[in-house]
Amino acid sequence: MLITESIATHERNEIIDITPIVRRALRNAAIQEGLCVVYIPHTTAGVSINENADPDVKHDVTEKLAALIPHREAYYQHGEGNSDSHLKTMLVGPSVSLIVTGGTLLLGQWQGIYFCEFDGPRRRTVQIKLMADR
Repeated sequence: MLITESIATHERNEIIDITPIVRRALRNAAIQEGLCVVYIPHTTAGVSINENADPDVKHDVTEKLAALIPHREAYYQHGEGNSDSHLKTMLVGPSVSLIVTGGTLLLGQWQGIYFCEFDGPRRRTVQIKLMADR
C-alpha cells in the first residue's frame, strides 16, 4: 500500500517531525507486522531518523549542516542557486526503512522521523510504503 502525504514547509532549511503522519498511515492500514518505507521524491529534501525528545536537536542539525555546506560558494556552478540543498540531501538521503511489529513502528524511545527541507519554503510530498508480512 502506497500513501502520499503533502507537507508545507515554511523556511529554506527546516526539519519537521513527521512521525505522527507515518503512524496515522500505519494505523489506517491496520498492518500488524511488516515494513514501512518513508521516501521523499525530491532532490532538495530528505528524511532522517533522530532524537525527537529535545527540539534543540533540530536546531543543532540545521545549523551544523549550514556550517558544513554554506548556501553560497564561489565554485558552485548549478544555475538555480541551490547547490547546497542538493549536497545536504545527498548526505541525509531520500528514504528510511522501519520495522512494523505489533501494529507500531519499531522506533527507539527517543527516535522520530524527520522531514528535512533544504530549499523551501515549498509544498512537498512524502510517500509511505507499507508492506505486510505474509
